[in-house]
Amino acid sequence: MNIRTRLRDTLRWALTKDTSFDCIAIGAHPDDVEVGAGGVLIKLHELGYRTGIIILTRGEMGTGGTPEGRELEIKAGADIMGASVLATLDLGDTRLVDTPEHRVQLAQLYRTYRPRMVLAPYWTGGHGKRTSHPDHLAAGALAMNAVGYAALKKLTSETELFRVQALHHYFLPVEVPPTYVVDITPQYDRWMDALKAHASQFQNPDKPGNYLWALETRARHFGSLIGVKYGQAFVTGEPMSIDDPIKLLN
Repeated sequence: MNIRTRLRDTLRWALTKDTSFDCIAIGAHPDDVEVGAGGVLIKLHELGYRTGIIILTRGEMGTGGTPEGRELEIKAGADIMGASVLATLDLGDTRLVDTPEHRVQLAQLYRTYRPRMVLAPYWTGGHGKRTSHPDHLAAGALAMNAVGYAALKKLTSETELFRVQALHHYFLPVEVPPTYVVDITPQYDRWMDALKAHASQFQNPDKPGNYLWALETRARHFGSLIGVKYGQAFVTGEPMSIDDPIKLLN
């Protein structure tokens, strides 16, 4: 069984009744989903799955761009990935926190869009930069706790409870080994196009460094772990249920 089949089987853990979206990716900032899971969203779209993204802040503290401009970039990137922009919230760039109020807000979105799988940043880290940006950590914790809130019968009478079946994390710290890696080699060019849609971040001469090169390097590293050119890596929060271990072999 190849990685495409494994990922499809993972998605099929979900209860299919009344499901609207197969996968929703959560990002703290307007470009996070493209950076951490963009190639996988493109692949899921190509496989015929319905995908969406929810952004928790407007990215107003970013070195480049404006909230208004970055909202347009979100739409452009999502179009390239074949995803729907479900919500762009305003929970405070550099001030994002996992609070009960924010959990309820995100849980309501889960209940509305009923994702079979949620992808979110890794919820803990060390030095406070890059993958351990405080907003990324808060987004991971918020996404995780909102999954629990969405399944609470007494949370609210406005929406019907919903149980997300799979929650997986991207933006892994270097010391955290991935549970699985998805081959995105065929999707690499479209992934780069989705990243470049965020021109204020990745094609801004006022910003130092070559971030696209760094992302390519990281994708090459993860790809090398499974013997392909490019990959994106994820951690599962809970053990995966496997009936036939032999089917995990490529």
